[in-house]
Amino acid sequence: MNPITRRRFTKGAASIAGLTLAAPYISRTHAQGSSGTVNIFAWAGYLNDEMLAAFEKATGIKANYTPYGTNDELLNQLRANNGGGFDIIWPTVDRVPNYVEFDLVQPIDESKVEVAKCLPSAWENSKNLGAVIDGKRYQVPTDWGTEAIAFDKDQAPLEYGTASYGDIWKPEMEGKATLRGHSGLVGLGLWLEAEGKLPMPMLEAFKSEEKMTKIYDVILAEAIARKANIAQFWSNENEAQGAFRVNGCAIGQTWDSTAAALAKEGLPIGFVAPKEGALTWMEGVAIPKGAENVEQAYAFINWFLTPEAGAIYTNTTSINSTAVGAADLTSDEAKAFFAAAYPGDALEKLWWWPIQESWFVAKRNEYQDRFLSA
Repeated sequence: MNPITRRRFTKGAASIAGLTLAAPYISRTHAQGSSGTVNIFAWAGYLNDEMLAAFEKATGIKANYTPYGTNDELLNQLRANNGGGFDIIWPTVDRVPNYVEFDLVQPIDESKVEVAKCLPSAWENSKNLGAVIDGKRYQVPTDWGTEAIAFDKDQAPLEYGTASYGDIWKPEMEGKATLRGHSGLVGLGLWLEAEGKLPMPMLEAFKSEEKMTKIYDVILAEAIARKANIAQFWSNENEAQGAFRVNGCAIGQTWDSTAAALAKEGLPIGFVAPKEGALTWMEGVAIPKGAENVEQAYAFINWFLTPEAGAIYTNTTSINSTAVGAADLTSDEAKAFFAAAYPGDALEKLWWWPIQESWFVAKRNEYQDRFLSA
């Protein structure tokens, strides 16, 4: 049996993106800001006092951290500020084209990034996932994770190989499930695709409005028919955790970080990739067009790609770092969570989010609203 490690995710990334992993890279070191401040707008829970203190100790730069809860919240805030107000933002890679479309971010100066610190597979695969547009890179990949099946080990035990998005929609889970509206429809779609009930593969929905309508009409009808299963919808980390902690949910489609946090509290919550493939995202940092502390922003990027920073990040969030060497420094608890979530061939089956263009996001939200209001 092959050992399960975070490094193996690169094989899954390659199979989806169809790219070569062995791309060469060049190590570069540059003098960057060693004082001043950097203003970071990142997902809630991604940074903590330990990380901010370590960054300041290493660079002399004070980091101001403002959290947000969703990709749409981040995009709307940047649009309201016309690309100003922050020096670092943290979009998922498939949404980066939205920021470029609205002229909110500036191209990354790759000569200022220590590229050798980033897993070559993440750097290369991010090009096809949305980080590079018209030959210009707008994001440095820093982390990746999944949305899969969180489950109560006592009430709804699951095992890899048989666990499915369909488990959320079984009759016996009525009133016991939680999911996020728009991504829950994708998970349901993957189950229906595996059952031969979609008119075409789920991925086709991201290619045109016509195909999306044909696919999502089927998904929405099924979701509404089974809506009684959903005890609570979530839209951010706190809501997802609350579904299990206080609202009695026994199964759900959540982020890996959700299940990991609940398990750390001692709750009997497991997390496993479904047989259809865990929904997988890559994230990274981008520099807004109106950033005022650009050199400090690059200093943060290069610090975050150190193995030490990557390990702190993974131990804190249970989200996987793209920093070379970080996986070796993670805690035993983090290693055990990863092995339980992605056993067997789970890493080879990762389902990577395609680029979500603006038309898709708008249409996706329409279907989500119809589901929520049904």
